[in-house]
Amino acid sequence: MAGGSRGGFPAWMTAAAARIDLSGGAAATSGSQPPQPGPPAAVVADQELGMAERALSAASAAFISAIIVNPLDVAKTRLQAQAAGVPYYQAPQMAALGPDAILSELRCSPSCTRGIILGSEPICPPDCFQYKGTVDVFLKVVRQEGFGRLWRGTNAGLALAIPTVGIYLPCYDIFRNKIEDFTRSNAPGLTPYAPLVAGSVARSLACIACSPIELARTRMQAYKEFQPGVKPPGMWKTLLGVLSPHASSSQNVQNYRVLWTGVGAQLARDVPFSAICWSTLEPIRRKLLGLVAEDGDAASVLGANFAAGFVAGSLAAGVTCPLDVAKTRRQIEKDAQKAMRMTTRQTLVDILRSEGPKGLFTGVGPRVARAGPSVGIVISFYEVVKYALHQRNMS
Repeated sequence: MAGGSRGGFPAWMTAAAARIDLSGGAAATSGSQPPQPGPPAAVVADQELGMAERALSAASAAFISAIIVNPLDVAKTRLQAQAAGVPYYQAPQMAALGPDAILSELRCSPSCTRGIILGSEPICPPDCFQYKGTVDVFLKVVRQEGFGRLWRGTNAGLALAIPTVGIYLPCYDIFRNKIEDFTRSNAPGLTPYAPLVAGSVARSLACIACSPIELARTRMQAYKEFQPGVKPPGMWKTLLGVLSPHASSSQNVQNYRVLWTGVGAQLARDVPFSAICWSTLEPIRRKLLGLVAEDGDAASVLGANFAAGFVAGSLAAGVTCPLDVAKTRRQIEKDAQKAMRMTTRQTLVDILRSEGPKGLFTGVGPRVARAGPSVGIVISFYEVVKYALHQRNMS
C-alpha cells in the first residue's frame, strides 16, 4: 500500500503504533538508524487529515456499527426499563374484556402452553411477558412485535451515532495529537495519559451536543406499543412528547432544558467509558501492531484494531454499567417534574437500596456484547476510511 511508514505499514494504520511507548519515551523507528528529531512520519501523515475528513470517516463507521448492534441496544434498554417498572403486559384491560373478546394480543407466543382460557381464546399469565435475559428479549420482541422491532430506534441511533462519533473521534484524534506533541516536549512522563484526557474531553463535547437524540432513542426502545396496528412514535414525535407538558408555560426557552434530561448521568457514564476505553485501547493496539509489524498485511492490522477495540469496549462497558442503568432510569421517567429533580447519585442509591448490587448491573450482558463489537467496528472502519481519504489526497 502507498503511504507506508514504519515497518512498511501505511501511515493511517500505524499512527498509534508509531507514538510513544508506555514509559513516555519516543517509539523506536524500524531499522538500525537512530531516531530523527520531530514527530514520527506516521503522526505527520495522521495530522494531515482535516476535521471534515475525520468527521466523514467517523460518521461512516458509526453508521455501520449502529445498524449491526442495535438489537443488543434494544435488549439492554428493555431489561433496564423492566427493572424500573415499565410494563410490557396489558393487564389493566383484562377486567373490561367480555367473554367473546379476541385475546390474541395477550399471548406471549402462539405456542405457549401456559395460557388460561378466557372467553374463546387462551391468554398468557403476566410472567410470560417478563424478560428473563438477552435471548429472551429477542424471542419475545420478535414473537409479539415483529422482527423489525429489534431495530426500534435505529433512525434515532443513526441520528445520534453519526453526529456523536463525527464529533467524538475527530476531536479525540486532534486533542490527542496536540496533547502528545505538547507533553513530548515539556513533560514526557505525562504523555501516556494523553488518550485518557483527550477521550474524556471529546466525549463530553459529543454527549452535550447530542443528548436530546439519546433521550429520544432510549424512550423509543424502552416502551412497547400495545395497540395492534398502531405505529409507535418516531424520534421527532417522541421529542415533542417530552416537550408537550411544558408547552403552555411562558418560559419556553428555559423549558427546552428538559430535552437534556439525564445528560449528567450520560456524562457520568460516557466520560469514564472513554477514559477507560482509550487508555486501554491504545496500549493494546500498539502491542498488536508491533507483533505484526514485520510481515503483516492490511487484514492483520485491521484485525489488531478490531481486537483492541473489542477488548477495550467490553471492559469499559462492564465497569460503567451502573451509570448506564442510572441514565436509563432518568430518561424513561415520564413525570417531567420528577425527572428534573432526579440526580444520578440519588438514582444509584435508590437502585442499590431497592434491588441490591445486582440491580446496578441490569442489562450488563447485552451492554458488554454490544460495546465490544461496536468499538471494534468503529475503530477499524474509521481507520479504513481515513486511509481512503488520505490516498485520495496523495493522488
